[in-house]
Amino acid sequence: MQAFPHHYKVNASARQEGAITVSADGLPDIESGPPASFGGSGDVWSPEDFFVAAAADCLILTFRALARMKKFEWVAFDCQGDGVLDKTDEGLKFTELHLRAKLTVPAGTDPAQAEELVLKAKKGCLVTKSMATEIFLTCEIETAG
Repeated sequence: MQAFPHHYKVNASARQEGAITVSADGLPDIESGPPASFGGSGDVWSPEDFFVAAAADCLILTFRALARMKKFEWVAFDCQGDGVLDKTDEGLKFTELHLRAKLTVPAGTDPAQAEELVLKAKKGCLVTKSMATEIFLTCEIETAG
């Protein structure tokens, strides 16, 4: 791992019309635009999508790292995110973020231990810790069959 602080540099570029191209060195470009709820086409990622996706992705990556450290065996982890964008006294902002985690574990795994690890991942997720919104997590533990 690199020494801190880490820097993440991206570029966004656009013309008067059309999609915005989001890029970073060594990564594929992503087209972005306004979501359908703001009059966009709804067929490209939006900043709002990126916001919610970053939280779900980071939860899984944090869980994966913790599971590796604890030598905890698991089969699959799915996370659905639902960000609530609303009008506030400060203007539009995300007021809530709901993450629904579904962890599949091998037969014989203690479900309480599995859920505890997911909760630790939520607590350690650097993206959600950096967000100024309320984060809600529900967790379902399923045994692989």
